[in-house]
Amino acid sequence: MKILAINGSYRGNNGFTSACIERLLQGATEAGADCETISLAGMKINACTGCQVCHTESHLLKCIFDEKDDTNVIFGKMRDADIIIFATPVYIFSMSSLLKKLLDRLNSTGDSSRLTVSPKGLFFHHIDQALCSKPFVTLICCDNMEDETSRNIIDYFRTYARFMDAKQVGTIIRKSGKLIGHGIDVSKEKLFPKIADVYKAINDAGKELANTGKISSSTCKSVSES
Repeated sequence: MKILAINGSYRGNNGFTSACIERLLQGATEAGADCETISLAGMKINACTGCQVCHTESHLLKCIFDEKDDTNVIFGKMRDADIIIFATPVYIFSMSSLLKKLLDRLNSTGDSSRLTVSPKGLFFHHIDQALCSKPFVTLICCDNMEDETSRNIIDYFRTYARFMDAKQVGTIIRKSGKLIGHGIDVSKEKLFPKIADVYKAINDAGKELANTGKISSSTCKSVSES
């Protein structure tokens, strides 16, 4: 099984999101999965301008930025993966603009003139199923302790799953990042021994993902506990 984690944090490999990804993929690797992480902070991704050239007959499904940035490289890795992990910190009650910018570029991969009804019964248009319909996990990280903080991201990916006919195989919300030392400050673990249980739960979630292709709601709850 190939698992691709997409890290949407501007802190790249130095933030809480990266620390959670690392523990999740460590468990998946221990269970035999082939894992890779793409840090969007180190990639060039131009923002979709809404020009809609990609929906014209002469340039159909070809973005004006193709070959000018790293988006198609990332899309290629997404197509090759069996499961994708969309990982993001919460920035002002939403996902990072880095991750949103990548997802916006999916606009050029579907033919909007080919109208369809999705398997969920939703009126939509053609999509690239090899890219957009992959099973995925949502990993949301934040410092705040309130459940409401991550609500918009949860709703976004629930809608994404329905329109893209993509199976959402796990949703992990890891709150209280500052309190537990962002996965880096080991002194916090001495103050709060329960932190070790949280990290073990993340590792176990990775193993479960590799072994079963999903993370159970009970395991997600264990990871997300304050």
